[in-house]
This record gives sequence, structure tokens and C-alpha cells, in this order.
Amino acid sequence: MFDHVKFGVSDYEASKAFFLKALAPLGVYKGGEGEPGFGVKLCQPGSEVSLCLHQTNQKPAPLHLDFSARSCQQVDAFHRKALAAGSLDNGAPGLRPHDHADDDATLVIGPDGHKLEAVFHEREAR
Repeated sequence: MFDHVKFGVSDYEASKAFFLKALAPLGVYKGGEGEPGFGVKLCQPGSEVSLCLHQTNQKPAPLHLDFSARSCQQVDAFHRKALAAGSLDNGAPGLRPHDHADDDATLVIGPDGHKLEAVFHEREAR
């Protein structure tokens, strides 16, 4: 639906490290980088869509970013890696029948208060 999403972060190096570590289980890698004001482009193999972070002193409202996972195992790994990278837990991995009957998801809160979710849209035995 979109080409890229770009948002500001208060500590560029810490946020870049956090997102690369937390999203590694979903296949996310650094696709390019400029100076901190320009930022870093985070990509997934086989996709033209990217997430871009840049340094700013502005205080944006928290975003809710939802990342596609290909399995429940990726959802679990995202949760573990995000917590290890310093996020706050905002919903342990599991089914979310109140959202969609077959969604398996987890939510964390990143360094700038942004809500990050990983979701797998097919029911799978846990």
C-alpha cells in the first residue's frame, strides 16, 4: 500500500541498532544510509517497501507500525529480539481473536514510544 514510511527518532544510533536487531527475524536489513538527518532505509528481501528512520528533535506522536511475519516462530523471535534490544512488552505473542480470528501477533514499544507489532495472518498451531 505504501512505498516507504519515514519517521524521526530522538537517538538515531540507538534507534537504528534497535530496529535492525528487533526486525532481523523478519528478514529486515539495512538497505542504505546517509547522514543521520537523512537517515537509514530498512528493507525486506523481495520487497520495494521500506521503513526509514532519521534524527530529529521534534516530538512526533507515537506511531503504530505493523510488520508482516511468515510464521508464528517469526512473531515469537521478533518479540524476543525486541525485548533484548530494549523495548517494552505491550502484548506477548499469541492469537488475537479480538482483531482477526486467525491473527498471531505480538506488540512492543520502541525507544521513542512507537508501538511495533509483528503479525502472522494464518492460524497455526503453537
